[in-house]
Amino acid sequence: MKISKLSRLTNVSIRSIRHYENKGLLQADRLENDYRSFAESAIDRVVAIQLYLKLGLTTDEIRELFKDEIANPDDYEYCEAMLAMYEEKLTQVDRQIAALQQLKILLKRQISLTLSKK
Repeated sequence: MKISKLSRLTNVSIRSIRHYENKGLLQADRLENDYRSFAESAIDRVVAIQLYLKLGLTTDEIRELFKDEIANPDDYEYCEAMLAMYEEKLTQVDRQIAALQQLKILLKRQISLTLSKK
């Protein structure tokens, strides 16, 4: 299928699909006219990429997951490597939340100090 059809079926921009291909997350054959031609399995692959990006994984981390050519995120349900990656992402999110909470406290303090000087 052409990139425009893949874009339409996945609701992902053509630009993003090209980016995924450039990052090695997605493969396309080239037709005689140099157009990209994607297999039907590319639909599942793009959906999986989108899910992993929403979970906070980088394209490099996603590429590592795809080394074994597993496109369906449900296939990772009991995968130890996937579990470890999810746990690491959760730890990073917890750290970010803690840092933001500290920033919130500092900002509130600065606002109070500024208001008290008026």
